[in-house]
Amino acid sequence: MKLNLSPFVFFLLAALQVHAQGLYDVNHITEIRIAIPAEGWHHLLDSLKMSGSKERVEATVTIDGQAFEQVGVRYKGNSSYNNPRSKGQHKLPFNLKADFVKKDQAFPGGYKTIKLSNVFQDPSFVREILSYEIARKYMPASRCNFAKVYVNDEYLGLYSNTQAVDEVFLQEAFGGSQNTFIKCDPEWDIINQLGENDCPQGDKASLMYAGGDSACYLGWYELESNKKDEWRELIDLTKLLNAHPEKIEEAMNVDAVLWMHAFNNVLVNLDSYAGRLCHNYYLYRTPDSLFTPIVWDMNISFGGFRWDGEKAGELTVEEMQTYSLFAHYKNRDQKRPLITNLLANPLFRKIYIGHCRTIVMENFANGEYLKMANKFQDFIDAEVKNDPNNLYDYGAFRKNLVYSVSIGNSESAGIVELMEKRTGNLLSHPLFNGKNPVVSDVAHKRTATGVMVSAKVKDAENVFLAWRPNEHSPFKWVKMQTAGEGLWSIKLDNTSSLQYYLIAEGDRLAICSPERAAYEFYEVKAD
Repeated sequence: MKLNLSPFVFFLLAALQVHAQGLYDVNHITEIRIAIPAEGWHHLLDSLKMSGSKERVEATVTIDGQAFEQVGVRYKGNSSYNNPRSKGQHKLPFNLKADFVKKDQAFPGGYKTIKLSNVFQDPSFVREILSYEIARKYMPASRCNFAKVYVNDEYLGLYSNTQAVDEVFLQEAFGGSQNTFIKCDPEWDIINQLGENDCPQGDKASLMYAGGDSACYLGWYELESNKKDEWRELIDLTKLLNAHPEKIEEAMNVDAVLWMHAFNNVLVNLDSYAGRLCHNYYLYRTPDSLFTPIVWDMNISFGGFRWDGEKAGELTVEEMQTYSLFAHYKNRDQKRPLITNLLANPLFRKIYIGHCRTIVMENFANGEYLKMANKFQDFIDAEVKNDPNNLYDYGAFRKNLVYSVSIGNSESAGIVELMEKRTGNLLSHPLFNGKNPVVSDVAHKRTATGVMVSAKVKDAENVFLAWRPNEHSPFKWVKMQTAGEGLWSIKLDNTSSLQYYLIAEGDRLAICSPERAAYEFYEVKAD
Protein backbone atom coordinates (compact mmCIF):
# COMPACT_ATOMS: atom_id res chain seq x y z
CA MET A 1 0.00 0.00 0.00
CA LYS A 2 1.25 3.49 -0.79
CA LEU A 3 0.16 6.81 0.70
CA ASN A 4 0.44 9.47 -1.97
CA LEU A 5 0.13 13.20 -1.70
CA SER A 6 -2.51 14.57 -4.04
CA PRO A 7 -1.42 16.34 -7.24
CA PHE A 8 -2.21 19.64 -5.49
CA VAL A 9 0.36 18.99 -2.79
CA PHE A 10 2.85 17.53 -5.25
CA PHE A 11 2.93 20.62 -7.42
CA LEU A 12 3.24 22.97 -4.45
CA LEU A 13 6.04 20.95 -2.85
CA ALA A 14 7.84 20.74 -6.18
CA ALA A 15 7.71 24.51 -6.44
CA LEU A 16 9.24 24.82 -2.99
CA GLN A 17 12.09 22.48 -3.87
CA VAL A 18 12.90 24.03 -7.23
CA HIS A 19 12.83 27.62 -5.99
CA ALA A 20 14.66 27.29 -2.67
CA GLN A 21 15.19 31.07 -2.57
CA GLY A 22 12.03 31.70 -4.57
CA LEU A 23 9.52 34.46 -4.60
CA TYR A 24 7.47 32.95 -1.74
CA ASP A 25 10.10 31.12 0.33
CA VAL A 26 9.08 31.57 3.98
CA ASN A 27 12.75 31.52 5.00
CA HIS A 28 13.64 34.42 2.73
CA ILE A 29 12.60 38.09 2.82
CA THR A 30 12.19 39.11 -0.81
CA GLU A 31 13.49 42.52 -1.86
CA ILE A 32 11.25 44.29 -4.37
CA ARG A 33 12.29 47.63 -5.87
CA ILE A 34 9.76 49.48 -8.02
CA ALA A 35 11.08 52.26 -10.26
CA ILE A 36 8.28 54.42 -11.69
CA PRO A 37 9.50 57.04 -14.20
CA ALA A 38 6.23 58.97 -14.22
CA GLU A 39 6.29 62.18 -12.19
CA GLY A 40 3.81 62.39 -9.36
CA TRP A 41 3.39 58.63 -9.31
CA HIS A 42 1.53 58.75 -5.96
CA HIS A 43 -1.21 60.91 -7.46
CA LEU A 44 -1.31 58.92 -10.68
CA LEU A 45 -1.82 55.62 -8.87
CA ASP A 46 -4.35 57.26 -6.54
CA SER A 47 -6.38 58.60 -9.47
CA LEU A 48 -6.47 55.19 -11.14
CA LYS A 49 -7.57 53.56 -7.92
CA MET A 50 -10.25 56.09 -7.06
CA SER A 51 -11.68 56.00 -10.59
CA GLY A 52 -12.18 52.26 -10.28
CA SER A 53 -9.91 51.68 -13.25
CA LYS A 54 -7.73 48.60 -13.40
CA GLU A 55 -5.28 50.32 -15.71
CA ARG A 56 -1.66 50.36 -14.60
CA VAL A 57 1.45 52.51 -14.64
CA GLU A 58 4.57 51.11 -16.30
CA ALA A 59 7.58 50.53 -14.07
CA THR A 60 10.80 48.59 -13.81
CA VAL A 61 10.61 46.08 -10.96
CA THR A 62 13.75 44.53 -9.53
CA ILE A 63 13.34 41.38 -7.44
CA ASP A 64 16.36 40.27 -5.46
CA GLY A 65 18.59 41.95 -8.03
CA GLN A 66 16.79 40.69 -11.15
CA ALA A 67 15.18 43.47 -13.21
CA PHE A 68 11.88 43.25 -15.10
CA GLU A 69 10.92 46.09 -17.42
CA GLN A 70 7.50 47.42 -18.40
CA VAL A 71 5.73 45.87 -15.42
CA GLY A 72 2.21 47.13 -14.75
CA VAL A 73 1.72 48.67 -11.30
CA ARG A 74 -1.45 49.71 -9.51
CA TYR A 75 -2.75 49.96 -5.96
CA LYS A 76 -5.00 47.18 -4.72
CA GLY A 77 -7.37 46.52 -1.83
CA ASN A 78 -10.37 48.25 -0.34
CA SER A 79 -10.13 49.14 3.35
CA SER A 80 -6.39 48.33 3.29
CA TYR A 81 -6.00 51.14 0.75
CA ASN A 82 -8.73 53.59 1.77
CA ASN A 83 -8.04 53.68 5.51
CA PRO A 84 -4.27 54.36 5.38
CA ARG A 85 -4.66 56.76 2.45
CA SER A 86 -7.27 58.80 4.34
CA LYS A 87 -4.74 59.22 7.15
CA GLY A 88 -1.96 60.31 4.81
CA GLN A 89 0.05 57.12 5.31
CA HIS A 90 2.46 56.01 2.58
CA LYS A 91 2.41 52.24 3.06
CA LEU A 92 -0.25 51.23 0.55
CA PRO A 93 -0.88 47.80 -1.04
CA PHE A 94 0.37 47.06 -4.57
CA ASN A 95 -0.52 44.78 -7.47
CA LEU A 96 2.34 44.14 -9.95
CA LYS A 97 1.73 42.53 -13.36
CA ALA A 98 4.76 41.08 -15.16
CA ASP A 99 3.02 40.58 -18.53
CA PHE A 100 1.32 43.97 -18.64
CA VAL A 101 3.26 44.87 -21.81
CA LYS A 102 5.57 41.91 -22.46
CA LYS A 103 3.12 39.04 -22.70
CA ASP A 104 5.79 36.36 -22.24
CA GLN A 105 7.42 38.01 -19.23
CA ALA A 106 7.16 36.35 -15.81
CA PHE A 107 8.60 36.96 -12.37
CA PRO A 108 10.93 34.37 -10.73
CA GLY A 109 9.24 30.98 -10.55
CA GLY A 110 7.03 31.72 -13.56
CA TYR A 111 4.60 33.92 -11.60
CA LYS A 112 2.78 36.66 -13.51
CA THR A 113 1.31 38.71 -10.65
CA ILE A 114 2.67 39.91 -7.31
CA LYS A 115 0.29 41.07 -4.59
CA LEU A 116 1.84 43.08 -1.78
CA SER A 117 -0.25 43.73 1.33
CA ASN A 118 0.49 46.40 3.92
CA VAL A 119 -0.49 44.21 6.92
CA PHE A 120 -3.56 46.36 7.54
CA GLN A 121 -5.35 45.57 10.83
CA ASP A 122 -2.71 43.02 11.83
CA PRO A 123 -0.14 44.48 14.22
CA SER A 124 1.28 40.97 14.73
CA PHE A 125 2.29 40.76 11.02
CA VAL A 126 1.73 36.97 11.02
CA ARG A 127 -1.99 36.38 10.56
CA GLU A 128 -1.75 36.02 6.79
CA ILE A 129 1.35 33.82 6.55
CA LEU A 130 0.25 31.65 9.49
CA SER A 131 -3.23 31.14 8.04
CA TYR A 132 -1.92 30.13 4.63
CA GLU A 133 0.62 27.73 6.14
CA ILE A 134 -2.24 25.99 7.94
CA ALA A 135 -4.63 26.08 4.98
CA ARG A 136 -2.13 24.50 2.60
CA LYS A 137 -2.16 21.31 4.66
CA TYR A 138 -5.77 20.67 3.65
CA MET A 139 -6.57 22.49 0.41
CA PRO A 140 -5.02 24.34 -2.53
CA ALA A 141 -4.05 27.76 -1.15
CA SER A 142 -1.59 30.54 -1.88
CA ARG A 143 1.99 30.63 -0.74
CA CYS A 144 3.05 33.63 1.31
CA ASN A 145 6.16 35.28 2.75
CA PHE A 146 7.47 38.78 3.48
CA ALA A 147 9.00 41.43 1.21
CA LYS A 148 10.92 44.66 1.69
CA VAL A 149 9.38 47.13 -0.77
CA TYR A 150 10.98 50.25 -2.25
CA VAL A 151 9.53 52.77 -4.72
CA ASN A 152 12.06 55.00 -6.50
CA ASP A 153 14.61 54.04 -3.81
CA GLU A 154 12.30 55.15 -0.99
CA TYR A 155 11.87 52.31 1.50
CA LEU A 156 8.15 51.89 2.18
CA GLY A 157 8.48 49.04 4.67
CA LEU A 158 7.87 45.34 5.21
CA TYR A 159 4.94 43.86 3.30
CA SER A 160 3.15 40.54 3.16
CA ASN A 161 3.81 38.92 -0.24
CA THR A 162 1.00 36.54 -1.21
CA GLN A 163 0.71 34.38 -4.30
CA ALA A 164 -2.09 35.54 -6.58
CA VAL A 165 -4.93 33.16 -7.35
CA ASP A 166 -4.57 33.30 -11.13
CA GLU A 167 -3.84 31.05 -14.08
CA VAL A 168 -0.39 30.20 -12.72
CA PHE A 169 -1.90 29.15 -9.39
CA LEU A 170 -4.57 27.08 -11.13
CA GLN A 171 -2.00 25.32 -13.28
CA GLU A 172 0.14 24.63 -10.22
CA ALA A 173 -2.75 23.38 -8.11
CA PHE A 174 -5.06 21.66 -10.59
CA GLY A 175 -2.93 20.95 -13.64
CA GLY A 176 -4.90 23.34 -15.86
CA SER A 177 -6.35 26.84 -16.01
CA GLN A 178 -8.74 26.83 -18.97
CA ASN A 179 -12.01 26.12 -17.17
CA THR A 180 -14.56 28.45 -15.60
CA PHE A 181 -12.95 30.63 -12.94
CA ILE A 182 -15.00 33.01 -10.76
CA LYS A 183 -13.95 35.57 -8.17
CA CYS A 184 -16.53 35.71 -5.40
CA ASP A 185 -15.93 39.19 -4.03
CA PRO A 186 -18.53 41.91 -4.67
CA GLU A 187 -17.38 44.95 -6.68
CA TRP A 188 -19.28 47.69 -4.89
CA ASP A 189 -18.50 50.36 -7.49
CA ILE A 190 -20.23 48.25 -10.14
CA ILE A 191 -23.13 47.36 -7.83
CA ASN A 192 -23.72 51.03 -6.96
CA GLN A 193 -23.57 52.03 -10.63
CA LEU A 194 -26.14 49.40 -11.57
CA GLY A 195 -28.52 50.61 -8.89
CA GLU A 196 -31.80 48.93 -7.99
CA ASN A 197 -33.24 46.15 -10.14
CA ASP A 198 -36.01 43.57 -10.10
CA CYS A 199 -33.72 40.65 -9.28
CA PRO A 200 -34.51 38.32 -6.36
CA GLN A 201 -32.77 39.55 -3.23
CA GLY A 202 -29.49 37.79 -2.54
CA ASP A 203 -26.70 38.39 -0.05
CA LYS A 204 -23.37 39.34 -1.59
CA ALA A 205 -21.38 36.35 -2.95
CA SER A 206 -23.33 33.76 -0.95
CA LEU A 207 -24.38 31.66 -3.99
CA MET A 208 -28.05 32.36 -3.36
CA TYR A 209 -30.11 31.83 -6.49
CA ALA A 210 -30.91 35.21 -8.06
CA GLY A 211 -32.89 34.02 -11.05
CA GLY A 212 -31.92 33.07 -14.58
CA ASP A 213 -30.73 36.48 -15.78
CA SER A 214 -26.93 36.93 -15.60
CA ALA A 215 -27.48 40.67 -15.00
CA CYS A 216 -28.63 39.75 -11.49
CA TYR A 217 -25.16 38.40 -10.71
CA LEU A 218 -23.15 41.32 -12.10
CA GLY A 219 -21.01 43.01 -9.50
CA TRP A 220 -21.54 40.28 -6.94
CA TYR A 221 -19.27 37.90 -8.86
CA GLU A 222 -16.47 38.56 -11.33
CA LEU A 223 -15.61 36.22 -14.20
CA GLU A 224 -11.86 35.66 -14.30
CA SER A 225 -11.87 33.30 -17.28
CA ASN A 226 -13.05 33.91 -20.82
CA LYS A 227 -15.53 31.19 -21.68
CA LYS A 228 -18.85 31.36 -23.44
CA ASP A 229 -21.09 29.80 -20.81
CA GLU A 230 -19.55 31.01 -17.53
CA TRP A 231 -22.57 32.91 -16.28
CA ARG A 232 -24.85 30.00 -17.12
CA GLU A 233 -22.59 27.62 -15.18
CA LEU A 234 -22.70 29.91 -12.13
CA ILE A 235 -26.48 30.30 -12.37
CA ASP A 236 -26.94 26.54 -12.68
CA LEU A 237 -24.72 26.01 -9.64
CA THR A 238 -26.70 28.43 -7.47
CA LYS A 239 -30.00 26.93 -8.62
CA LEU A 240 -28.85 23.41 -7.77
CA LEU A 241 -27.43 24.44 -4.40
CA ASN A 242 -30.63 26.20 -3.35
CA ALA A 243 -33.35 24.09 -4.97
CA HIS A 244 -31.77 20.62 -5.00
CA PRO A 245 -28.94 20.54 -2.45
CA GLU A 246 -29.20 16.75 -2.32
CA LYS A 247 -27.60 16.78 -5.80
CA ILE A 248 -24.81 19.22 -5.01
CA GLU A 249 -22.14 16.51 -5.41
CA GLU A 250 -22.90 16.63 -9.13
CA ALA A 251 -21.58 20.20 -9.33
CA MET A 252 -19.28 20.90 -6.37
CA ASN A 253 -16.32 19.31 -4.66
CA VAL A 254 -18.19 18.88 -1.38
CA ASP A 255 -15.18 17.73 0.60
CA ALA A 256 -13.22 20.85 -0.41
CA VAL A 257 -16.16 23.03 0.64
CA LEU A 258 -16.31 21.29 4.04
CA TRP A 259 -12.58 21.87 4.53
CA MET A 260 -13.06 25.57 3.74
CA HIS A 261 -15.89 25.84 6.27
CA ALA A 262 -13.86 23.98 8.90
CA PHE A 263 -10.85 26.21 8.32
CA ASN A 264 -12.86 29.44 8.50
CA ASN A 265 -14.65 28.32 11.65
CA VAL A 266 -11.71 27.02 13.67
CA LEU A 267 -9.53 30.06 12.86
CA VAL A 268 -12.49 32.47 13.28
CA ASN A 269 -11.73 33.73 9.78
CA LEU A 270 -14.86 35.83 9.34
CA ASP A 271 -13.62 38.05 6.51
CA SER A 272 -14.76 35.17 4.31
CA TYR A 273 -17.87 33.34 3.14
CA ALA A 274 -18.69 32.75 6.80
CA GLY A 275 -18.84 36.41 7.84
CA ARG A 276 -21.04 39.41 7.25
CA LEU A 277 -19.37 40.44 3.98
CA CYS A 278 -19.58 36.92 2.49
CA HIS A 279 -16.63 37.21 0.12
CA ASN A 280 -12.91 36.49 -0.29
CA TYR A 281 -13.01 33.19 -2.12
CA TYR A 282 -12.79 31.90 -5.68
CA LEU A 283 -14.52 29.07 -7.52
CA TYR A 284 -12.72 27.04 -10.16
CA ARG A 285 -14.25 24.24 -12.20
CA THR A 286 -11.58 21.58 -12.02
CA PRO A 287 -10.95 18.92 -14.71
CA ASP A 288 -13.43 16.59 -12.95
CA SER A 289 -16.15 19.20 -13.78
CA LEU A 290 -16.70 20.11 -10.12
CA PHE A 291 -16.52 23.64 -8.72
CA THR A 292 -13.84 23.85 -6.01
CA PRO A 293 -13.52 26.81 -3.60
CA ILE A 294 -10.19 28.57 -3.07
CA VAL A 295 -9.70 30.69 0.07
CA TRP A 296 -8.24 34.18 -0.21
CA ASP A 297 -7.21 37.23 1.89
CA MET A 298 -6.15 36.19 5.39
CA ASN A 299 -4.78 39.41 6.89
CA ILE A 300 -7.61 39.60 9.44
CA SER A 301 -8.12 35.94 10.21
CA PHE A 302 -7.82 34.82 13.86
CA GLY A 303 -10.61 37.18 14.88
CA GLY A 304 -9.22 40.25 13.14
CA PHE A 305 -12.68 40.77 11.63
CA ARG A 306 -15.48 40.41 14.18
CA TRP A 307 -18.69 40.63 12.15
CA ASP A 308 -20.21 37.19 11.68
CA GLY A 309 -23.37 38.21 9.83
CA GLU A 310 -25.66 36.92 12.57
CA LYS A 311 -25.06 39.26 15.51
CA ALA A 312 -25.95 42.91 14.88
CA GLY A 313 -22.66 44.19 16.28
CA GLU A 314 -19.09 43.02 16.63
CA LEU A 315 -18.29 39.79 18.44
CA THR A 316 -16.34 40.10 21.66
CA VAL A 317 -13.15 38.10 22.22
CA GLU A 318 -15.14 35.82 24.53
CA GLU A 319 -17.78 35.23 21.84
CA MET A 320 -15.07 34.35 19.33
CA GLN A 321 -13.44 31.96 21.80
CA THR A 322 -16.76 30.12 22.02
CA TYR A 323 -17.81 30.70 18.40
CA SER A 324 -20.27 28.00 17.38
CA LEU A 325 -19.21 25.19 15.07
CA PHE A 326 -22.66 25.57 13.54
CA ALA A 327 -22.81 29.32 12.95
CA HIS A 328 -25.46 30.04 10.28
CA TYR A 329 -26.51 26.39 10.18
CA LYS A 330 -28.02 26.36 13.69
CA ASN A 331 -30.42 29.13 12.63
CA ARG A 332 -30.95 27.54 9.18
CA ASP A 333 -29.72 30.78 7.60
CA GLN A 334 -30.82 30.65 3.96
CA LYS A 335 -28.49 33.56 3.17
CA ARG A 336 -25.58 31.13 3.55
CA PRO A 337 -26.74 28.12 1.50
CA LEU A 338 -23.22 26.76 1.08
CA ILE A 339 -23.15 26.24 4.85
CA THR A 340 -26.78 25.59 5.72
CA ASN A 341 -27.67 23.27 2.86
CA LEU A 342 -24.51 21.19 3.01
CA LEU A 343 -24.53 20.74 6.78
CA ALA A 344 -28.17 19.67 6.61
CA ASN A 345 -26.82 16.40 5.21
CA PRO A 346 -26.02 14.25 8.30
CA LEU A 347 -22.92 12.62 6.78
CA PHE A 348 -21.55 15.90 5.42
CA ARG A 349 -22.09 17.41 8.86
CA LYS A 350 -20.13 14.61 10.53
CA ILE A 351 -17.29 14.95 8.00
CA TYR A 352 -17.20 18.71 8.65
CA ILE A 353 -16.88 18.09 12.40
CA GLY A 354 -14.13 15.56 11.73
CA HIS A 355 -12.27 18.12 9.60
CA CYS A 356 -12.61 20.73 12.37
CA ARG A 357 -11.15 18.23 14.83
CA THR A 358 -8.23 17.43 12.51
CA ILE A 359 -7.35 21.13 12.14
CA VAL A 360 -7.51 21.60 15.92
CA MET A 361 -5.42 18.53 16.71
CA GLU A 362 -2.75 19.13 14.05
CA ASN A 363 -2.24 22.86 14.65
CA PHE A 364 -3.60 24.07 17.97
CA ALA A 365 -3.87 21.30 20.54
CA ASN A 366 -0.17 20.55 19.98
CA GLY A 367 0.91 24.22 20.01
CA GLU A 368 2.23 24.03 16.43
CA TYR A 369 0.59 27.34 15.43
CA LEU A 370 2.44 29.18 18.20
CA LYS A 371 5.78 27.66 17.23
CA MET A 372 5.23 28.85 13.66
CA ALA A 373 4.07 32.31 14.76
CA ASN A 374 7.07 32.80 17.05
CA LYS A 375 9.41 31.62 14.29
CA PHE A 376 7.95 34.13 11.82
CA GLN A 377 8.02 36.99 14.33
CA ASP A 378 11.62 36.27 15.29
CA PHE A 379 12.56 36.13 11.61
CA ILE A 380 11.11 39.56 10.77
CA ASP A 381 11.71 41.28 14.11
CA ALA A 382 14.49 43.60 12.94
CA GLU A 383 12.61 44.52 9.76
CA VAL A 384 9.45 45.42 11.69
CA LYS A 385 11.47 47.49 14.14
CA ASN A 386 13.05 49.42 11.23
CA ASP A 387 9.86 49.79 9.18
CA PRO A 388 9.54 53.57 8.62
CA ASN A 389 5.86 53.40 7.68
CA ASN A 390 4.54 50.65 9.94
CA LEU A 391 0.81 51.20 10.41
CA TYR A 392 1.29 50.22 14.07
CA ASP A 393 4.12 50.56 16.56
CA TYR A 394 6.75 47.92 17.29
CA GLY A 395 5.36 47.24 20.76
CA ALA A 396 2.03 46.21 19.22
CA PHE A 397 3.87 43.79 16.91
CA ARG A 398 5.10 41.64 19.76
CA LYS A 399 2.12 42.18 22.06
CA ASN A 400 -0.58 41.29 19.51
CA LEU A 401 0.63 37.73 19.11
CA VAL A 402 -0.61 37.09 22.64
CA TYR A 403 -2.85 39.98 23.70
CA SER A 404 -5.45 42.28 22.21
CA VAL A 405 -4.19 45.71 21.15
CA SER A 406 -5.99 48.90 20.17
CA ILE A 407 -5.87 49.85 16.47
CA GLY A 408 -7.60 53.15 15.93
CA ASN A 409 -11.22 52.89 17.04
CA SER A 410 -11.11 49.11 17.09
CA GLU A 411 -9.15 46.31 18.70
CA SER A 412 -7.13 43.43 17.26
CA ALA A 413 -7.59 40.23 19.25
CA GLY A 414 -4.46 38.49 20.51
CA ILE A 415 -3.91 35.32 18.51
CA VAL A 416 -2.92 33.28 21.57
CA GLU A 417 -5.60 34.94 23.70
CA LEU A 418 -8.18 33.81 21.15
CA MET A 419 -6.90 30.38 20.20
CA GLU A 420 -5.81 28.97 23.55
CA LYS A 421 -9.31 29.24 24.99
CA ARG A 422 -10.96 28.41 21.69
CA THR A 423 -8.87 25.25 21.44
CA GLY A 424 -9.85 24.26 24.97
CA ASN A 425 -13.51 24.88 24.25
CA LEU A 426 -13.42 22.86 21.04
CA LEU A 427 -11.55 19.95 22.62
CA SER A 428 -14.23 19.73 25.30
CA HIS A 429 -17.08 19.96 22.77
CA PRO A 430 -19.43 16.95 23.03
CA LEU A 431 -19.14 16.27 19.30
CA PHE A 432 -15.38 15.87 19.65
CA ASN A 433 -15.75 13.44 22.53
CA GLY A 434 -18.02 10.62 21.47
CA LYS A 435 -16.79 7.19 20.44
CA ASN A 436 -14.71 8.50 17.56
CA PRO A 437 -13.85 5.96 14.87
CA VAL A 438 -10.28 4.70 14.70
CA VAL A 439 -8.97 3.55 11.32
CA SER A 440 -5.93 1.30 10.99
CA ASP A 441 -4.32 -1.27 8.71
CA VAL A 442 -5.60 0.26 5.48
CA ALA A 443 -4.53 -2.04 2.66
CA HIS A 444 -5.27 -2.97 -0.92
CA LYS A 445 -4.43 -5.92 -3.12
CA ARG A 446 -5.06 -6.86 -6.69
CA THR A 447 -7.51 -9.60 -7.53
CA ALA A 448 -8.06 -11.45 -10.78
CA THR A 449 -10.67 -8.88 -11.84
CA GLY A 450 -9.84 -5.70 -9.93
CA VAL A 451 -8.74 -4.36 -6.54
CA MET A 452 -9.73 -5.28 -2.98
CA VAL A 453 -9.50 -2.52 -0.33
CA SER A 454 -9.69 -3.35 3.38
CA ALA A 455 -9.17 -1.73 6.78
CA LYS A 456 -9.68 -2.24 10.48
CA VAL A 457 -12.10 0.33 11.87
CA LYS A 458 -13.19 0.63 15.47
CA ASP A 459 -16.42 2.32 16.63
CA ALA A 460 -17.83 3.05 13.17
CA GLU A 461 -21.48 2.90 12.15
CA ASN A 462 -20.55 2.86 8.47
CA VAL A 463 -17.37 2.97 6.41
CA PHE A 464 -17.28 4.42 2.91
CA LEU A 465 -14.65 4.12 0.22
CA ALA A 466 -14.17 7.31 -1.79
CA TRP A 467 -12.39 6.40 -5.01
CA ARG A 468 -11.62 7.58 -8.51
CA PRO A 469 -9.62 6.09 -11.40
CA ASN A 470 -7.43 9.20 -11.80
CA GLU A 471 -7.15 12.87 -10.80
CA HIS A 472 -9.38 13.97 -13.68
CA SER A 473 -12.40 12.12 -12.30
CA PRO A 474 -14.53 12.97 -9.24
CA PHE A 475 -14.38 10.75 -6.17
CA LYS A 476 -17.30 8.32 -5.91
CA TRP A 477 -18.45 7.10 -2.50
CA VAL A 478 -19.43 3.47 -2.02
CA LYS A 479 -20.30 1.73 1.22
CA MET A 480 -17.87 -0.94 2.40
CA GLN A 481 -18.98 -4.28 3.89
CA THR A 482 -18.14 -5.50 7.36
CA ALA A 483 -16.98 -9.02 8.08
CA GLY A 484 -17.20 -8.52 11.84
CA GLU A 485 -14.54 -7.75 14.45
CA GLY A 486 -13.96 -4.33 12.92
CA LEU A 487 -12.82 -5.56 9.51
CA TRP A 488 -14.27 -3.66 6.53
CA SER A 489 -13.61 -4.35 2.87
CA ILE A 490 -14.85 -3.82 -0.66
CA LYS A 491 -13.94 -5.21 -4.07
CA LEU A 492 -13.83 -2.98 -7.14
CA ASP A 493 -14.01 -4.89 -10.41
CA ASN A 494 -12.56 -3.81 -13.75
CA THR A 495 -10.13 -1.47 -12.04
CA SER A 496 -6.36 -1.52 -12.49
CA SER A 497 -5.52 1.82 -10.87
CA LEU A 498 -7.28 4.08 -8.42
CA GLN A 499 -6.87 6.86 -5.86
CA TYR A 500 -8.89 6.44 -2.71
CA TYR A 501 -9.53 7.33 0.93
CA LEU A 502 -11.82 6.03 3.64
CA ILE A 503 -14.61 7.78 5.55
CA ALA A 504 -15.43 6.17 8.90
CA GLU A 505 -18.78 7.43 10.20
CA GLY A 506 -19.19 7.48 13.97
CA ASP A 507 -22.15 8.49 16.08
CA ARG A 508 -21.03 12.14 16.22
CA LEU A 509 -18.32 12.73 13.64
CA ALA A 510 -16.60 11.07 10.70
CA ILE A 511 -12.88 10.41 10.43
CA CYS A 512 -11.11 10.19 7.10
CA SER A 513 -8.06 8.10 6.36
CA PRO A 514 -5.74 9.75 5.52
CA GLU A 515 -7.07 12.45 7.85
CA ARG A 516 -6.24 15.20 5.34
CA ALA A 517 -8.29 13.50 2.60
CA ALA A 518 -9.19 14.23 -0.06
CA TYR A 519 -6.16 16.52 -0.32
CA GLU A 520 -4.10 13.43 0.49
CA PHE A 521 -5.11 9.93 -0.54
CA TYR A 522 -3.95 6.36 -1.04
CA GLU A 523 -3.10 5.18 -4.53
CA VAL A 524 -3.02 1.95 -6.49
CA LYS A 525 -0.89 2.42 -9.60
CA ALA A 526 -1.33 0.46 -12.80
CA ASP A 527 1.28 -2.18 -13.49
